[in-house]
Amino acid sequence: MQDLKQHAKVSALDVIRFCRTVPRGDEFTIIKRQLIRSATSVAADYRSAQRAKSKADFISKLGTAEEEADESLLWLEFLAELTTSSNPQPSQLQTEANELVAILTASRKNGGG
Repeated sequence: MQDLKQHAKVSALDVIRFCRTVPRGDEFTIIKRQLIRSATSVAADYRSAQRAKSKADFISKLGTAEEEADESLLWLEFLAELTTSSNPQPSQLQTEANELVAILTASRKNGGG
């Protein structure tokens, strides 16, 4: 589980760095804030799950992390469709977000084990 903890943290940092390259504009500012919030929440929620008080609490916290990863994916899709650059980073980040959603979903369904 340490690998997933690190993966979520690195992914959040990658998103923050990517957001520094996104164009300026009201729509981009709103989406960047939402994306950074949800991406960093994945890491924080997973970390919180590691300190869960029970298996049910752990599964619930994993569910929250999964929802945030899926939300991050939505914001990345918006940015990919709104930007006209040939920057491959949004698709790489989308792949990472998809991986996190899949891992968290599987972990939650398996009860974290």
